[in-house]
Amino acid sequence: MALLIQFAYLQLLDLLTTLAFLVNGGREANPLVRFLFETCRSPLFGLAAAKSAAILLALYCWRSGRNRLLLRVNIFFALLVTWNLVALLAV
Repeated sequence: MALLIQFAYLQLLDLLTTLAFLVNGGREANPLVRFLFETCRSPLFGLAAAKSAAILLALYCWRSGRNRLLLRVNIFFALLVTWNLVALLAV
């Protein structure tokens, strides 16, 4: 359960740092999320859709016992949030 909670927390941090980056003139690098930005009413809705899908996938991983995969994804998102914070400092 701890891995799932960590994942959700990292998703929230990624959402917040991405929004802060966009507000400060940055551009989304992920093509899938960029597509959601274009098809949704606002970047917030696009990000929320992407994060909702990610949390559903994490829930599937957790329920099917793929804890190692979930741990690796958590490490990836921790690095991604760190990158977002560094990018915010550079803007």
